[in-house]
Amino acid sequence: MVEYRLDATFRALAHPTRRGMLASLALGDKSIGELGEPFAMSFAGAAKHVKVLEGAGLIERRKAGRKQICTLKPAPLAEAEAWLKQWGKFWSARLDRLQALVEAHPKESPNG
Repeated sequence: MVEYRLDATFRALAHPTRRGMLASLALGDKSIGELGEPFAMSFAGAAKHVKVLEGAGLIERRKAGRKQICTLKPAPLAEAEAWLKQWGKFWSARLDRLQALVEAHPKESPNG
């Protein structure tokens, strides 16, 4: 289940418009129209992006009169962060080994 959610999360985050929408939702709930406004897109275009975010579990929609209000759901982002942290540890270990190798060898002059 987590692997599927990670796939959906990263797919949703792959588009800059959707990342911008999530950043906007981090400041508070917004309607679909409000989410699309900074990107000068139609309601239909914004709704397509919202559908991807909702499918990834990153947002939740509810009706408020004639508007659809979106709310950020950060749990999938926490899962993605945890997955990325494991790779951060991997690369830190690799870079530490590289640094040790560089420091163990005296600096060679460019003229040989």
